[in-house]
Amino acid sequence: MRALVLKDFGDLVVAERETPVAGPGQVLLRTLSTGICGSDLHGYTGANGRRVPGQVMGHETVGRVAAVGDGVDLPEGLLATVNPVISCGVCPACAAGTEQLCATKRVIGVDPAISAAFAEYVAVPAANLVPLPESMPEAYGALIEPLAVGYHAATRGAVTAADTVLVIGGGPIGQAVVLAARRMGAERILVSEPNAGRRRLCESLGAEVVDPAAGALPDQVRERLGGPATVAFDAVGVSATIADALAATSLGARVVLVGMGAPIVELGAFAISTAERSLIGTFSYPAAEFRAAAEWVAEAPAELDRLIEKQVALEEAPAAFAQLAQDLGIAGKVLVRC
Repeated sequence: MRALVLKDFGDLVVAERETPVAGPGQVLLRTLSTGICGSDLHGYTGANGRRVPGQVMGHETVGRVAAVGDGVDLPEGLLATVNPVISCGVCPACAAGTEQLCATKRVIGVDPAISAAFAEYVAVPAANLVPLPESMPEAYGALIEPLAVGYHAATRGAVTAADTVLVIGGGPIGQAVVLAARRMGAERILVSEPNAGRRRLCESLGAEVVDPAAGALPDQVRERLGGPATVAFDAVGVSATIADALAATSLGARVVLVGMGAPIVELGAFAISTAERSLIGTFSYPAAEFRAAAEWVAEAPAELDRLIEKQVALEEAPAAFAQLAQDLGIAGKVLVRC
């Protein structure tokens, strides 16, 4: 099969790899489309230390069942997406339905031992497969994983209709948070984003927008929302954006860190302790929330079409990665057709 291989940091190549085989309890998925995640970009550049040369990345995917292993009864051709979080299923975290907290979990696209979804085929546990209806556009299946990230972040932030919401960073994860916060009842959602194209996209999703270059963000938030936000989501994850999130929120507010821009940040501790703000981490999602995101996407909401910026062939993927790593001008999601 053809696969997109991280030959070295900054160097992706399309190469022939052995087609995986569906083992017991597994499904072989013929990949249709896989989204380029920000974490894939960080892996491509070597910035996050969570990818290694020789790896096949990719975890935001949709495909069709090509073969099944022993003990699996699924029809060939079934349209499906994949929850990339492989948990043990028996530990207390898994038993509680918080599989993302499983201490021995493996993540497809992150674990270098797993040949992942930037390839024509990927073998996955059947338990991680989520069937999708033929009535929805196939490409939407590749949006489910990032939308599940945004939904879990909004759940961690306990968003309600009473909240005024600030989202820092209007890229694909920030967009997913906007959609999730709207679904949870929030009516006032303000996105801070320097890129004009992303601001326009977030506006089309029902958010208000500001340019952080236009002035101090806390001042802009107070002017637009009539006061500080009650909950903020940092979809960037660097020292400056965390500081802005703390400064732009009310006493007792929740600040959710969903961006992973830097592994180590400086933190204004008094902005948390004396104001009794909560700094909340979020990463991936439990299986139930992934399925809930899939059920929403299966309804094919009209706004999902706006999230896809473009689709490229596998051979075009190295150039797409290079462009994304150097240029933030792309507003939405780039999908690799495999």
